[in-house]
Amino acid sequence: RKGLATERRGDMMTTDDMACNELINIDVDTLAPHDFKQEKLKLSATLRKYYSFCKRRTFGTFVASKRASITVWNCCGQTFKELSSIHKHVARTHDTDIHQLTQSTFEVLLSQIEKEATSQQQSTEKEPVDISSWIPDTSHITGDQLHNGPGEVLLLYCYCQLADPQLICAWQKALCEKLQLTGKVRVATEGINGTVGGTKVATGLYIKAMCSHPIFNIMKKEDFKTSNGGAECFCNLRVGVYKEIVPMGVDPDALSYSLAGTHLEPEEFHKEVEALLSKGDSCNDTILLDCRNFYESRIGQFSQCLAPNIRKFSYFPDYVDQNLDLFRDKKVLMYCTGGIRCERGSAYLRSKHVCKEVYQLKGGIHKYLEQFPEGFYRGKLFVFDERFAISSNSDIISECRYCNSPWDQYQLCSTHFCCQLVLSCSACRQGGHTACCPICQTKGKGEEPSATPPQREECECTAMRPRIPQDALQPSD
Repeated sequence: RKGLATERRGDMMTTDDMACNELINIDVDTLAPHDFKQEKLKLSATLRKYYSFCKRRTFGTFVASKRASITVWNCCGQTFKELSSIHKHVARTHDTDIHQLTQSTFEVLLSQIEKEATSQQQSTEKEPVDISSWIPDTSHITGDQLHNGPGEVLLLYCYCQLADPQLICAWQKALCEKLQLTGKVRVATEGINGTVGGTKVATGLYIKAMCSHPIFNIMKKEDFKTSNGGAECFCNLRVGVYKEIVPMGVDPDALSYSLAGTHLEPEEFHKEVEALLSKGDSCNDTILLDCRNFYESRIGQFSQCLAPNIRKFSYFPDYVDQNLDLFRDKKVLMYCTGGIRCERGSAYLRSKHVCKEVYQLKGGIHKYLEQFPEGFYRGKLFVFDERFAISSNSDIISECRYCNSPWDQYQLCSTHFCCQLVLSCSACRQGGHTACCPICQTKGKGEEPSATPPQREECECTAMRPRIPQDALQPSD
């Protein structure tokens, strides 16, 4: 279409705006042959509206095809300099052409409406999915095999679009109950994230069920991280639908996991860290970033990493925002427990457009330790279950809160209403130092046991630490 009208300044209407207004006011019935007007009267009120819409659209397109310049139209060897003149000419001379074109447009529109109606009807009449078809047959398995015997804990996640998270949630709950698994599973429209424990027979069936599911069959056996444990590592089974499968506090619709950084296999990540450490203090173009919480990195981390002093992953976006200069023009190597936090964390960091490159450890520390148990990660790996930590080397990098002796075994604060973790060695615990801070220690002495469920409470531990820390430009060991 040539030379659409140029806009005028201010709130003046364009030539096209005026043309559209004139088209709206045209009586399309006066443009149709008499015999078709009788045929049109047989249509329902809704279809007549559709036909009138097609008529106006066809008429406007036909007139536009005759435009020579902004205010000149050529048709049938004549030149028209007024919009009303070309309209009258087309209405009188090309009514048959307009009618035929309208008919074609009208038929296409009706076809589209019919297809949409059929699709909607099929969707409405669609039979409910039988989730039992996604649950493995356990008739050949004894109850003892699902309840007793060697056990393990699985760590898994899969980012993929789920049209019906509630359905997946119901399936996961039924599947875990059937296999006598305990743990936590989060489901959202962006995918699934979970950690479950049970016998190796049960976890093996769970992996098989996941990998054969029509949505999660993109997963492979190696995508499931395993560690020694079992159903006893969790108090119960919790399966639910959430906004995010890992709570970062950023709407997945606004920041997709698909924007994540480049994934590095454990071997590749190991080489990158090795190159970083070989440069020592002279390396100022690369940051090895631990995107876990402070209490996780306190008992285990990669050598020479930057470990933000944050309590929750939902603080990570604010941490990035307040430390952008730290990452400017740097190559960033990110890692977390199993890889899921890096998916969203690296996507957020990349969205700031300050880093030169952003990489993440595929499979997280879990997969790295499988190949490099005596590699550059030292200390224990924190896990979110009753074990609190697992280890692959004997290093202790943290210390007792009270006597500063080497210690890395977490226990919950002894104060009833506090949910903080505390590092207190055996000797100090025997001496009564079982709370996370002096305030809780004082409260605990006069506290009576209560049946009321524990509630989160801010105490000295949290009050003395900035919510979002400002880190130095150079990461420390």
